[in-house]
Amino acid sequence: MTPPPTIALLIDSDVLIDYLRDKPEAVAFIDGLTNPLFLSTINVAELYAGVRDGAERTKLERFILAFTVLPIDQTIAVTGGLLRRDYGKTHGTGLADALIAATVQRHNIRLVSLNGKHFPMIPDLIIPY
Repeated sequence: MTPPPTIALLIDSDVLIDYLRDKPEAVAFIDGLTNPLFLSTINVAELYAGVRDGAERTKLERFILAFTVLPIDQTIAVTGGLLRRDYGKTHGTGLADALIAATVQRHNIRLVSLNGKHFPMIPDLIIPY
């Protein structure tokens, strides 16, 4: 599913990791976008948690520059905490995913993720492949 180019998108870590691993579906999806693209600082932390030093880290650093990174502010922190409280037990939503969902809600942008189960609070979630 390719969203209209005027809609701003926050790309979740699962899609980004697939792209960085050259998974064809992810590469086709992301390379085909003309939308404004965003990451949460949570996504940045998740990506760095699995990166190896050297060429892989350099590639990641260049890749992140293609996105606008949205910080976590107090409003996002409060909303994320409440989302974690409300959806953690029933949907397995962890704090990181709750903060990503809160970021999307705060900035009124769409979320692209492969993990629909963790984001029941995002009714217009885009599952790209």
